[in-house]
Amino acid sequence: MTHISADHPVLTFINVFTVKPENQDRLVELLTSATDVSVRYAAGFISSSLHRSTDGTKVTMYAQWRSLEDYQAMRDDPKPLPYLQEALKIATFEPGMYEVVKTFEPVQA
Repeated sequence: MTHISADHPVLTFINVFTVKPENQDRLVELLTSATDVSVRYAAGFISSSLHRSTDGTKVTMYAQWRSLEDYQAMRDDPKPLPYLQEALKIATFEPGMYEVVKTFEPVQA
């Protein structure tokens, strides 16, 4: 389960894919399949959340990993590769690696 906290030492990936609106659903399917066949079974995988923009032009995956080494080991697994290769035929990809600095909660009046 996704847990966002500066006290929770995880490596966070926020990967943004840009896609034509007519390909957004297909891209979601491909990323879902890659996660279902391999990623979710990888050592060090904590969670991921898939988001799509309301205008149809973006798909964003928020993923948490225990370490960069675990993430790299997953990337070496050939099982998700066909899905990711097809995804890159219909979308551009902007990866980002992050750490949580601060979280905010509502102030109770």
